[in-house]
Amino acid sequence: MVQPRATRALRTTALTAATALALSLGLPSATATARSAPSAPGVPSVTSAPQASSNPHALSAPSVSPTSSAQTDNARPGDIVASSPTSFHPLPGQPTRTRAWHMEYRSTTAKGTPNVVSGTVIVPDDGRTGPRPLVTYAVGTVGLADTCAPSAGFPKGTTVEANLIQQLTARGWAVAVTDYEGLGTPGEHTYTVGRAEGQAVLDAARAAQRLPGAVRAGVTQDSPVGIMGYSQGGQASGWAAELHRTYAPELKVKGTATGGVPADLLKVADFNNGNIGAGLILMAAVGQDAAFPELDLAKYLNDKGRHYVGFMKKNCVAVDAIAGAFKKISDVTVKNPLYEADWRQRLRESDLGTRRPDAPVFLYHGTLDELIPYGVGKQLRADWCAKGAEVRWAPIPLGEHVVGAVAGAVPAADWLADRFAGKPAHGNCG
Repeated sequence: MVQPRATRALRTTALTAATALALSLGLPSATATARSAPSAPGVPSVTSAPQASSNPHALSAPSVSPTSSAQTDNARPGDIVASSPTSFHPLPGQPTRTRAWHMEYRSTTAKGTPNVVSGTVIVPDDGRTGPRPLVTYAVGTVGLADTCAPSAGFPKGTTVEANLIQQLTARGWAVAVTDYEGLGTPGEHTYTVGRAEGQAVLDAARAAQRLPGAVRAGVTQDSPVGIMGYSQGGQASGWAAELHRTYAPELKVKGTATGGVPADLLKVADFNNGNIGAGLILMAAVGQDAAFPELDLAKYLNDKGRHYVGFMKKNCVAVDAIAGAFKKISDVTVKNPLYEADWRQRLRESDLGTRRPDAPVFLYHGTLDELIPYGVGKQLRADWCAKGAEVRWAPIPLGEHVVGAVAGAVPAADWLADRFAGKPAHGNCG
């Protein structure tokens, strides 16, 4: 358990990240960098990093050569396809006592076919060699372009949730961070497709346990595993919690800390239609269409919608959120796909609360969340409790979306520390 002084220091670190987290978690409050990008209709020209066709950051020669296929005869989900050293910086140039590796690893799509996903493993450089806790961490919304991938920003100190991840490595824990399907690897990002996200999160933990450098630093099959994420990462971590028993039962998962969870995409879309988070609806439609091309998003878009989709695929969330804020679905479509049976079915397939997590859950949500309704979080708690899960529900009074992420980070990590220590979880379903 972290001592009170250390806890206060970690909380201070978290609070300094509040403004930066607004970018990662879907609020329009900053600009991107690199080259000028064309503006969306009615949006001033902004700057944006160029989109890469695969992994966007330059790394040293991989220590494991990539294969041309997502699967070979003996391939397993979590197997390493390629890896190479990288670095982890919460802020530009900020040193950390860590070692890090970029990796490409095998996972599974929402349709059950093999794919390759990228990510990063970060381990404290503390000389420890015995089994240490491993957190598989799911970031909030970053965008649709490859340049938005968390692994692209870690070496430059521009991945904003690195400030929260640093709190975990400061405890001596290793952290595996997935980029999700289609960010940093070929194909489009399957944003908000729950099953694909959850499998990528679990396979990141498997990959970390098979990465030779991480293994030598204490990340082993005996490591207790925690799952953690907020916002999109809350969806991904919630799905990982629900899938663990059937998809990756060998992982020694001790608990899941998940917050700001978009557990019901249709309710979240209805809530954001015409509001500040409206751009996230179109991003989610792009992600669903990437996973399920038969949905044929293109036939529903008008000229403005097609322009926005092209724009969003080239930019990250801060820019995309500005472009899409306060738009209505009717502004970008000739017909609302969310009223169609095939779209509703696929969106319902990403609902959480239909399976019981087999390890305890710490579930938190801001009572004034302006992007993901507080009632959606309460319903997820009720659904999991009804199925017999051990849930610790932690509302954040007066917390909006970013405040929820920052205010909940240290309590969530403290809760995971107790699970790693073998203490009772003491859920509050009753």
